[in-house]
Amino acid sequence: MKNPPGKIKLLFLACFFSVFVSGLIHAQTADMLETLLDNPAINWSEAAVFVLEASDAAVFGSQTEAFVFAHDQKWLPQKIAQGDSARLSGIALLLMHSFEIKGGIFYRIGKSPHHAYRELVYKGVIRGDTDPDMIVSGEQLLMMVSRLLAAREAAEGGAN
Repeated sequence: MKNPPGKIKLLFLACFFSVFVSGLIHAQTADMLETLLDNPAINWSEAAVFVLEASDAAVFGSQTEAFVFAHDQKWLPQKIAQGDSARLSGIALLLMHSFEIKGGIFYRIGKSPHHAYRELVYKGVIRGDTDPDMIVSGEQLLMMVSRLLAAREAAEGGAN
């Protein structure tokens, strides 16, 4: 079956976010979500600002500030530029750090993008049939973040 048109995807994701994680994403607007959904290849600065704000790790005034922060913290691969297309293994590293996921022993020893990718595949955040070097679309990033937010909400609900 072919994917539904973009507007239907946007409506579905807007409903999902409003019902399940409305209090978790502070400064995200419908325009930003629509821009992400329509983007077949996000860059590192777009990924950094969205992930950092969605995870409550930090809020920034610009994509450049978010990129510089994440890069300086070593939450991104080191040999990248902010306008480069984001790769899945590097996004996994950003997600692991910003959502404070401890990971397994190999990840904790090296904190490498490769082990971050493997950890998030194991946790079901990233589909197992993907390539760690593939370019990430905005829709894929939104789905990964929504899985992590849902898991966080479930864990917090279970702790109460």
